[in-house]
Amino acid sequence: MALPTPTAVIGAFFSGDDRRAIEPVYRDLVFRELRGVLAAVPHDDLAIQWDCAVEFAIIETHAYPGGSTPWWEGDVWQGLVARAPDAIDQVPAGVDVAVHLCYGDVGEKHFIEPRDAANLTRFANELVDAAHRPVTWIHLPVPIERDDDAYFAPLEELEIGDAELYLGLVHREDGVGGASRRIEAAARHVDAFGVATECGIGRAPKDATEDIFRSHVAVAQPV
Repeated sequence: MALPTPTAVIGAFFSGDDRRAIEPVYRDLVFRELRGVLAAVPHDDLAIQWDCAVEFAIIETHAYPGGSTPWWEGDVWQGLVARAPDAIDQVPAGVDVAVHLCYGDVGEKHFIEPRDAANLTRFANELVDAAHRPVTWIHLPVPIERDDDAYFAPLEELEIGDAELYLGLVHREDGVGGASRRIEAAARHVDAFGVATECGIGRAPKDATEDIFRSHVAVAQPV
């Protein structure tokens, strides 16, 4: 079950001082709904994935006119990192919990292209360190044109403990060939990782699903 973090919804759909007033109310409602799911679904059959997208809009653009601005005082990173682990910690230890780090996927386009994986790596490290329970997996995007060492090099600093890493490097536009190039580049900088699409397949053309699945099968190697 994938859920946007409260931060993502507040940052995307509200503005000004409204965000500060609405955030605690909305956060409590989301966590109440989560408790309902946890009560209804057997924990062995459930995984919760928190989607952090607006967080990266704030990280990348807050310093520029018209950018996504925080609604809390103090350091931008500290405010974001305090909020994401709060969501992680709502999931009990018997349930898998994951985090999808995202640069958006409206019309299969990012709101901004990451320069490299440095901010993704920093965010992953800090939220895992701040969470009070283990994170099961972390997923981060790989833009279709990035099969270069510069993009993946920051992953050498990744410190996420026992959490599994999934790289969103499977793209429908270039299939197995493109994914294989990105896997080869990533493997020079990180020892073990799973593969996925950049941001799910929900926005891909309806006739592309089978090919996307076939690409996953072709490039995934069991360990």
